[in-house]
Amino acid sequence: MTTLPAALSRERTRRRSYSAASVIGTVCVSLLLLLYFLAVAYPLFWMVISSFKETNDIYSRTWSLPAQWMFSNYTAAWKQGLSDYFMNSVIVTGMTVVFNVLFSAFSAYGLSRFSFRGKHLILALLSAGLMFSPQVSLIPLYKLVQALGIYDTHWTLILPYVAFKTSLIVLLIRSFFVALPKEYEESAYLEGCTSLGILFRIFLPLSMPIILTAALQTAYYAWNEFMFAIIFVDSDAVKTITAGLMAFRDALSTDWGVLMAGLTLSALPLVTMFVAMQKVFIRGLGDGGVKG
Repeated sequence: MTTLPAALSRERTRRRSYSAASVIGTVCVSLLLLLYFLAVAYPLFWMVISSFKETNDIYSRTWSLPAQWMFSNYTAAWKQGLSDYFMNSVIVTGMTVVFNVLFSAFSAYGLSRFSFRGKHLILALLSAGLMFSPQVSLIPLYKLVQALGIYDTHWTLILPYVAFKTSLIVLLIRSFFVALPKEYEESAYLEGCTSLGILFRIFLPLSMPIILTAALQTAYYAWNEFMFAIIFVDSDAVKTITAGLMAFRDALSTDWGVLMAGLTLSALPLVTMFVAMQKVFIRGLGDGGVKG
């Protein structure tokens, strides 16, 4: 028969071994996360540092701080047309976010709270839309924008951006709407509220984390999209910042300091939004995966 002191001794030994294994696991996970952070953050850090260098300094002192801090690179990039490209990106991204979030919220509300014929077919088509890459539709989409007469305008970017992000955003918002208790609707109907009133007065205020997450995902896609921006737009007056930065490269010589300054300015809005909204973004992704 096992004595009490022996049992207590084995229990203490087991707890010490468990505690040691837990500490080792925590250290290993922390080191992996640190390495991942360095792999992601260092290219951004290098880009920012290089934006303050001359081209020769970038080649000769690649991994060091600038010999002379060239703040004029940002002024030069802004004057070389970056200001127009930046505003075009703001217009295209802003309108894409507004249209996509509003359309997706209406669609998600209908698919989560109403029963009608073809509802499951629509959900299946939305799910299937996640499997198709925008590159697949490039040729028919090019012919379509030509036929609609919107080629080389802001609309030639806004409409495809909204279309290709709709499936994901609708399903994301719908999964949150499904999780909301039906008692909210029943109480609102008893008070004489309409369906649109319920959407704008109850559902949207309660779902702000998922709405902001959808807006952030849409903005990230629209701001960084490159393929449509260089194929569907020709004039500099309409080009977004991703396509406009191509003009900073020359066939014979490139001012890499100015180009890095332009890249830094183009990345700054999204990095700022992600840092400011990271808690809301993570919460929104968690809330959006509650139910299918």
